[in-house]
Amino acid sequence: MKIAIAGKGGAGKTLVAGSLAFLLARAGYTTLAIDADSAPNLGFLLGLSQEVAAGIVPVSKNEDLIAAKTGTGYPGVYTLNFSIDDVVTKYSVPTPAGVHLLVMGTVVSMGAGCTCPANSVIRALLRHLIIERDEAVVLDMEAGVEHLGRGTAESVDVMLVISDANRQSLAIAGTIARMAQDAGIPRIALAGNRIADAGQERGIRDFAAAQNLEVIGMIPFNQMVVRAGINGDAVSSLTASPVYLAIEEMLNRIIQGAVKHAVKTEGGSSP
Repeated sequence: MKIAIAGKGGAGKTLVAGSLAFLLARAGYTTLAIDADSAPNLGFLLGLSQEVAAGIVPVSKNEDLIAAKTGTGYPGVYTLNFSIDDVVTKYSVPTPAGVHLLVMGTVVSMGAGCTCPANSVIRALLRHLIIERDEAVVLDMEAGVEHLGRGTAESVDVMLVISDANRQSLAIAGTIARMAQDAGIPRIALAGNRIADAGQERGIRDFAAAQNLEVIGMIPFNQMVVRAGINGDAVSSLTASPVYLAIEEMLNRIIQGAVKHAVKTEGGSSP
């Protein structure tokens, strides 16, 4: 199960990413959460202390790791032929949520064809995690899909685009969905967040219909989430909230869709 999550900054994608990773781990999946945001804070939601989270060096800024993988001993010359399978073992961090966390970081201009060593390591690592490994992977991304090359994107089970009812947030969601489609991601779905009333839900559903986008769920506005954010509480503190239940329903729909897709791919008929 490989789930990528994107949305406008502040739309709530990290809450969704942390909750999905926690739910997958609770369901018995070996789960890896990847924080690929330029301002990583997924670790807090997975229960890491501020000290531990602050001490994690993102892969994109780990100069020793990048030099070890790409260095040739000649200034300005690096290799594209390197193994990546040991990075998860060495650099992922176990969390109280039962999820291992890998902080990826970002690389400027990745989508513009940057060939810098850090970019090469991240691309190779994402391809390894999404295509070659068997764990459940939840990828908390920035607003675009620049981290994903076409071959990697095609192996993601679903891209969740998170948006509240704000018009700007929805516009960015539409742009992300189009980028994801162009990248070859097979399933793209919109999740409404912080829904306070029927009018907000209707606005998101109308937008999705106009964009021909699947709506995978609506996450209600809830004061428990507000208090958890103020207190710095992990997603495990929200298990009694309607937000948690809504995200759990979304995960069930994702899994059901992945099963149907697998059956069709194998040449059968979906149940």
